[in-house]
Amino acid sequence: MFDYQKKGVYFAQIADGLEEAGVAELTALGATGARPVRRGIHFHADSAGLYRINYCSRLCTRILAPLMTFDCPDADALYRAGRSIPWDRFINCDETFAVFASTAGSSVPHSQFAALKLKDAVADRFRHNSGRRPNVDVRRPDLWINLYLEKEKGTISIDTSGGSLHRRGYRIQGCDAPMQETVAAAVVHLCGWDGRVPLTDPMCGSGTLVIEAAMAYCHIPAGWLRSDFGFQRLVDFDERLWGRVKKQADSRIRKLPDHLIAASDIDSKAVAATRTNCKAIPKIRGIDVLRMDFAAIDKLENRIIVCNPPYGIRMQGQGRLEDFYRSLGDFLKQRCKGSQAYIYFGNREMIKHIGLKPSWKKPLRNGGLDGRLVKYSMY
Repeated sequence: MFDYQKKGVYFAQIADGLEEAGVAELTALGATGARPVRRGIHFHADSAGLYRINYCSRLCTRILAPLMTFDCPDADALYRAGRSIPWDRFINCDETFAVFASTAGSSVPHSQFAALKLKDAVADRFRHNSGRRPNVDVRRPDLWINLYLEKEKGTISIDTSGGSLHRRGYRIQGCDAPMQETVAAAVVHLCGWDGRVPLTDPMCGSGTLVIEAAMAYCHIPAGWLRSDFGFQRLVDFDERLWGRVKKQADSRIRKLPDHLIAASDIDSKAVAATRTNCKAIPKIRGIDVLRMDFAAIDKLENRIIVCNPPYGIRMQGQGRLEDFYRSLGDFLKQRCKGSQAYIYFGNREMIKHIGLKPSWKKPLRNGGLDGRLVKYSMY
């Protein structure tokens, strides 16, 4: 038996700063004993809980099922550990695999070398047993293998998500510098929106924030559009149990009321992208999408406002950027009475130019940007 079978233990990867929120989400989805570490959460779950978490988690990036933990003083120990695993229980020679590795203080030189060593071990085991080996496909492998080396310990896991969970499947059209889906879900979570007041994004880009808000309100599982998951490769995968878990989660889906969520943008391409992406999920077609400069909006009162403004990647010129944020601050003060605004700053230097006193600031990474989500209350 593998480690995850013996102990029912798993590891959720999550963005830095979201660990506490991730613990609450995992617990609500059936996990027990959730213990946060930096950029991750250790937890226990049964098979139904594992399937539910992969299908419904909005905040987690991947869920790993550990196969074995081993002493790893050098690369040879890594190779021996990798070759000891019966990989033919997960894939056959006509399918594909990929190894994704990370290291922290390990004696193995670097993550790429570690991944190559484990890849060789997998291939050599197949070649020794059958004379053939599966090919590597780093884009869409049938089996995603994760390797983590820390000091002189190693853990080999199966990625039960089958690739990053931020890939929801609705982003058919994109825009420059989009917000990652899990980050947008975190913004919706941190603003505490529950549908009692309207929600508006006046700079919607490709619509990620409003789509994540709509999916959360409608109880649409984050993985609703995904065709498969990595847990379907596990040796103890129970297809009937997965069917029951999925059916139960889908039974909670409700329709989005008209005019509860609105999105707008000055860019016609962004508006077209948002409309296209919203159509990917039939239950959220009640989102109002308009082409409009935020400065032309008459008022946005008594609601939740969320947005990911241009932060230098989408807008060239520091002077223009500072003027833009000053005008945004004026708009919030003058036309958004009774509202709460949650603004994501990919460029933290711009916070001081908005001219409003924040209620709070929270670190939130979006791709390579160490940004801040800032709350403003307009009384």
